[in-house]
Amino acid sequence: MTDPLPYRMYLLAYDEAARRLYDRSRTGFLVRVAALVDLTLRGHLTERQEAVRVLEPGPAGDPVLDEVLDEVAASAHTWKRLARRHRTETLRTVEGGLVARGQLTVGTGRIPVVSGRRTTVLVPGAVRELQTHVNALVRASASAHEVAAEDAALVALAAAGRIDSVMSGQDRRRYRARVDALTGRLGELAPGLETTVRGLNTTMIAARGGMGGS
Repeated sequence: MTDPLPYRMYLLAYDEAARRLYDRSRTGFLVRVAALVDLTLRGHLTERQEAVRVLEPGPAGDPVLDEVLDEVAASAHTWKRLARRHRTETLRTVEGGLVARGQLTVGTGRIPVVSGRRTTVLVPGAVRELQTHVNALVRASASAHEVAAEDAALVALAAAGRIDSVMSGQDRRRYRARVDALTGRLGELAPGLETTVRGLNTTMIAARGGMGGS
C-alpha cells in the first residue's frame, strides 16, 4: 500500500475550489471507516461473533491507525459502533498527519462558527488525481475482483458518503451495480464491515439528528 487509507479518503473528500472538506461531519465517518478497513487489510483486525477483535496488536506504524487500533484493543465493539466513536478526533489526527507530511495546512477562520477550519492541500493536483482515479474505477469494465481491495473500499466509501466530486448522483445511479460489487469486496474482509458501509449514509443522517454517538 502507499499512503494509509484515511489520508487518501480525506483527499477524496476535499473540495479544492472551496478550500475545505465537502462536508466535515461526513468526512469524519469516512476517514474513521477507512482506518478500520486499512487495519483489517494489514491483518490487525478481524471479526468474531459480530464484534471487532484485535488479531495483531501492532503498532501499525501510523498515528491514525495506531490510535484506532488502541481503541479496539481497549474494548470490543461492532463495526458500526466503531465507525461512530471518536470520529472527530480521528479526523483531526488525519489532518495532523497530513500537516506533518507537508501535504496540508490548517487554520481557523476569523469567525469560527461560520468559517470553521480552513484547510489547504499543498500538493498540486493530488486531490484531482485521486478523485479521477476513483471515478475511473467506477466506470471500468474490469471485474470487481480485479480491483485492489483498498481501491474498492475508496469507491464504496465515496459512494456511501455522497462525494459528488468523485461520483455524481447520476453516476451513482448509472453505476449502481458496479458500486454494489465493489462494496461487496469488503464482505470478504468482514461481513459486518460491508454491512456498516452499506448503511453508512443512514448512520450519517442519524448522527446529524443527534443519534449518532460520540
